[in-house]
Amino acid sequence: MKSRSKKTTIYQVAKRAGVAISTVSRVVNKSPNVSETTKLKVEKAIEELNFRPQASARLLATQQPQMLAIAVPSFTTPFYNEILKGIKDEMRGRDLDIMIYNTGSANPEKAIDSFFDRGTADAVIILSIEMTSTLEKQIASSGIPTVLIKSQHPSFSYIDLDDYKGGWIAAKHLTQQGFKKPGMILPVLATKASERRRKGFIDALLDAGLTPVKEFFITGDNTKHAGFTEEAGFEAAQHIIEMRNRGEQVPDALFCSNDTQAVGALYGFNQAGISVPEEIALMGYDNIKLTRYLELTKMNQHMHEAGVEATRQLMDMLDNPDISPLQKVIEPELVVRKSTQKRAK
Repeated sequence: MKSRSKKTTIYQVAKRAGVAISTVSRVVNKSPNVSETTKLKVEKAIEELNFRPQASARLLATQQPQMLAIAVPSFTTPFYNEILKGIKDEMRGRDLDIMIYNTGSANPEKAIDSFFDRGTADAVIILSIEMTSTLEKQIASSGIPTVLIKSQHPSFSYIDLDDYKGGWIAAKHLTQQGFKKPGMILPVLATKASERRRKGFIDALLDAGLTPVKEFFITGDNTKHAGFTEEAGFEAAQHIIEMRNRGEQVPDALFCSNDTQAVGALYGFNQAGISVPEEIALMGYDNIKLTRYLELTKMNQHMHEAGVEATRQLMDMLDNPDISPLQKVIEPELVVRKSTQKRAK
């Protein structure tokens, strides 16, 4: 008898239908802001569970705050922190709570598959996670407004960052500075971002009449955050120092896949008494604040701006579900400092 007295909740309906609780509430309130497919799915769950909405559930569609969920491979790296800061800054004054879902960097595409099953988000921003067919279907069936950052899909709004162009500009800068043997520090676990930067870098070397040297494209050993860390940059510098000690050819300039690698590499070269940029030039990618004080040249990929623009688009989508998708690619900007200063001819 006791179990029969328990009422079905809106959370159980949301779980059965595979949607957010606010979506259930919008169906209950006969809001036009729900796709026909999602509406039918929710109505079927309501009927199966014999759900009778209470007044609090009826108010949920318009009640503030709602929940903005952010799916991100990591929130402990400067890159993601800067994007999250952009999101937070744009959210000021808006009545939405923020939930961060850490997918991990090893296999974020797989981890995100279970994200929409939780039924807690009213709006979603997905960072640096490629759109699988499964995820695409989940988003479409949920009806949850979603914006991608650092990936693209023709069906969704996205703010992407042009990694290929960044690699190309980096190589062009180094060759124009007079360096003849540029190389790269890459993450030990290749990512689409690092591969695009590598391809842009190589293409620009070829455009300058230089032949890329395979041995000059070096990784560290550390797999934390896929190898985008100070430790990995330090280890890569050690490999170059060992090559030099064996009398092997070494690069005269290094483009690091991100700023934290560059910080670790700079420390490694300083420890070994190798002068930057007199003996080896060094540049990073991202635009973290620390690089300013270390005089490191870098590519600024405007992470804060990406967070702001994605959030602004998502708020517009909540206000107007029929708004056209925003699909924008932000180009990186070269910031030149002492670490790649021009060599005397």
